Amino acid sequence: MIFYTSDLHIGHKNAIRFDSRPFADVEEMEREIIRRWNNKVSLSDDVYILGDVFYNYKKDKSEFLKSLNGRLHLVVGNHDFDLLKDAEAMSCFVSAEQIEQIVDNGRQVIMCHFPIISWNKKHRGTYHLYGHVHKKIDEDTLFMIKQERAFNAGCMINNYEPCSLNEIIKNNGVFNNSALNGE
Repeated sequence: MIFYTSDLHIGHKNAIRFDSRPFADVEEMEREIIRRWNNKVSLSDDVYILGDVFYNYKKDKSEFLKSLNGRLHLVVGNHDFDLLKDAEAMSCFVSAEQIEQIVDNGRQVIMCHFPIISWNKKHRGTYHLYGHVHKKIDEDTLFMIKQERAFNAGCMINNYEPCSLNEIIKNNGVFNNSALNGE
């Protein structure tokens, strides 16, 4: 199975506040993300993390990554530069790319940490998964919401767990309806 997530921001105290994350502190957030992840993902699953795995994380990054089930793939985000310099942590990833394109159950998927306004084969049914925007509702996000087959893989939209493409589509539908209705 293939799963996706983005913007975990492990170690980022302020992400709890600005995303309204349901965690008391960064320790609870880390424990709960690991628990949810491992309850869903098997060792043989592939998980694409669309950037921003850590932020201001003071512990061993490789230890955290090794605690997660699945084969990990990194699509590099704007807060991953320290991670990229950590050889031991990077050895936990099967791949690390700026942009990744795969086939998921017959569907072409292009992933980037950042939303892309026009992606390869957009008008031929290719899906685009992105992160970076969290739950922010602004002009850019409203534009992306209106794009067919473009979906936010952010953990805050997707119950703080890796999700299948179908789950991401469903979860974005719920979030997008709320955003468009001003809720």
